[in-house]
Amino acid sequence: MKQYLKFYINGEWVKPVKSASLDVINPATEEPFATISMGSEADVDKAVAAASAAFSSYSQTTVSERVELLNNILAEYKKRYDEMAEVISTEMGAPISLSKAAQAVTGLAHFSTALEILKQYAWEERKGNYVLRKEPVGVCGLITPWNWPINQISCKVAPALAAGCTMVLKPSEVAPVNAIVLAEILHDAGVPAGVFNLVNGDGPSVGEAMSRHPDIHMMSFTGSTRAGIAVAKASADSVKRVAQELGGKSANILLEDADLQGAVSGGVKQVFTNSGQSCNAPTRMLVPAAMHDQALEIAKQTAEAVKVGDPMAEETVLGPVVSGVQFDKIQALIQKGIDEGATLVTGGTGRPDGLNQGYYVKPTIFGNVNNDMTIAREEIFGPVLSILPYQSEEEAIKIANDTPYGLSGYVQSGSVEHAMEVAAQIRTGNVHVNGSGPDFNAPFGGYKQSGNGREWGDHGFEEFLETKAVFVPAA
Repeated sequence: MKQYLKFYINGEWVKPVKSASLDVINPATEEPFATISMGSEADVDKAVAAASAAFSSYSQTTVSERVELLNNILAEYKKRYDEMAEVISTEMGAPISLSKAAQAVTGLAHFSTALEILKQYAWEERKGNYVLRKEPVGVCGLITPWNWPINQISCKVAPALAAGCTMVLKPSEVAPVNAIVLAEILHDAGVPAGVFNLVNGDGPSVGEAMSRHPDIHMMSFTGSTRAGIAVAKASADSVKRVAQELGGKSANILLEDADLQGAVSGGVKQVFTNSGQSCNAPTRMLVPAAMHDQALEIAKQTAEAVKVGDPMAEETVLGPVVSGVQFDKIQALIQKGIDEGATLVTGGTGRPDGLNQGYYVKPTIFGNVNNDMTIAREEIFGPVLSILPYQSEEEAIKIANDTPYGLSGYVQSGSVEHAMEVAAQIRTGNVHVNGSGPDFNAPFGGYKQSGNGREWGDHGFEEFLETKAVFVPAA
């Protein structure tokens, strides 16, 4: 079993101030495969002091120097690409095919995007009798989750580095090893000492200490809405900037003129990707009432064809969920759906047949769901799809918006123009039309309790900048 008992602070791997450790569990085996140290407020203080000391010089580096640094990071990341994919599959259960094709690739994508933005970004602009300047926000506290771990780390670290910020990262203690690999990549790429710092730990001990630290100027948090609220409250006394990407309960509206077979099967597969552990998964499928029974049959066939099993097997489509805590939560919500009267189309409680070890969840479809049921209200974060019938397009839009969340929406139609009209009425930060995928240059983030601020692309880059007006005499 591997031991990761040091933190990366001021360019070195150092022992924690207090000795405390945690086993990292492989969700496919339920056995520990690594041990990490758990940090404390004292470790946060050391990391913030290093970041603060480094900011004065790093914030003044030239664009060309930061371009060279990001190029070096990309080169080092590519050397460790397969290792990164394998680590992610081991610690959070994503199938290795998904880790190689999507999970690990997001790290390259976000660093590449930040690099291209940095090359062309306008740092100053003359406007009347003043010059508008953009400057790095300062020392940033970054807290990231376990579900798309290197994606959510790199979409913060990459723009922060490009903008000239220094930072302290607390990755999820459930899936921390990918962050340790990234710290090694950054070190080998020549990131100056103190610019990037890594402290492992939990939210109450390390996350809260970061949030309330007066020398951290910005908190960027991705995770649950409950934890995001805690970060915002702890940050309030120092009036630091807080950017949040939180939960979701996204609706997938299938309009009457949609290709039902393709839209339903595609929607099911998207929910099951990453074992349903995506904040923007389209977990509420809205279908015309007249097509409901046909949609259930298509969804059933699609779900029952999904290969569940060992995430290291190339043929696996759906691996385990990340932890015993997550497994138990999903089982309780599936039972809640049954108890509240939804139609269990396929799946249900318990592990899939033949899998007696590991946090595997049956691919589950519910039909005849209404939007007042728990499974339509709460973020399940597992391979569970709720199908809701609707009577009119207006009702579908109303149901889609009847949620405290507002991260993503999905619209399927035989007419792109029609889909766009509906998309304009969905109260979410992202809307995907007819199966269109993400774009790393597009802003990612939500409305309402899905958070504030944006990540990815130009908008994500500018989250790490301050705006200054410098007034000059008229020419």
